[in-house]
Amino acid sequence: MEFDSTDCMTSSDVIDDDDEIHHHNQLSSLLKSHSNNGSSNSIVSPAVHSSTTSVHELLECPVCTNSMYPPIHQCHNGHTLCSTCKTRVHNRCPTCRQELGDIRCLALEKVAESLELPCKYTSLGCPEIFPYYSKLKHEALCNFRPYNCPYAGSECTVVGGIPFLVAHLRDDHKVDMHSGCTFNHRYVKSNPREVENATWMLTVFHCYGQYFCLHFEAFQLGMAPVYMAFLRFMGDEVESRNYSYSLEVGGNGRKLIWEGTPRSIRDSHRKVRDSHDGLIIQRNMALFFSGGDRKELKLRVTGRIWKEQQNPEGGACIPNLCS
Repeated sequence: MEFDSTDCMTSSDVIDDDDEIHHHNQLSSLLKSHSNNGSSNSIVSPAVHSSTTSVHELLECPVCTNSMYPPIHQCHNGHTLCSTCKTRVHNRCPTCRQELGDIRCLALEKVAESLELPCKYTSLGCPEIFPYYSKLKHEALCNFRPYNCPYAGSECTVVGGIPFLVAHLRDDHKVDMHSGCTFNHRYVKSNPREVENATWMLTVFHCYGQYFCLHFEAFQLGMAPVYMAFLRFMGDEVESRNYSYSLEVGGNGRKLIWEGTPRSIRDSHRKVRDSHDGLIIQRNMALFFSGGDRKELKLRVTGRIWKEQQNPEGGACIPNLCS
């Protein structure tokens, strides 16, 4: 639905005196209704209401408690809510139960333009302060935002910092933890024909003071069943580029080798898998590597992680192998 006469105005718009008075009265009504909704035992001075904290409270949707962005809706009594929740409450004000209609709160939208607020991840280390309408975009990409749990087997919804997630993987998912930059894993499956039921595995390695997730799983690639191994870095993408890794699998005098850069766990497990960014082994090749009667999968995957060092003379990266 369009609101031709109530478009959100920017600070560069020219506003006549009548509009200024209307917006001032509209905001005063909001402050009054906000204070009336508070505790009867609390007395809030006008000076406190004019503070950033009080205005920020006004910009909090009473239904979802998220910050409101244009279009901000209000009822005839001055109660506000966000556009998403307007449809959720069936066009009824959640505070006074009056019909909402199509009233925009231009005063609150205009006040929001003048605010500068800290990133919501300040407690996690982000020092940035942004204009109100730029803050949301930053927070979606903030380097200090929590990470999603990299365990993909149960679509885990836990989020947190790296130390917290390492403990979570160890204690809640019972993931194997190893120290060192080399690995030698043997994967065995008695019935490799059942690719859709193949158990995927996750192992965490600690080296160079960082944590890495080694994934191994089976899935269908088109009509062909395949096995795949890949490494993810428990940190941001920029930092992940400081490291490289190799994977090797083979048998019967043949071998496959993969070298690449670990992907950050900012990229979901499924995104990395579906981009085929890792060592992919076709099932027939996997069974050939397994030897025997080709009825049982026996793969040994070896590999190593190393840190790239910047050459101060030529600017090229040279490998720093882990001892």
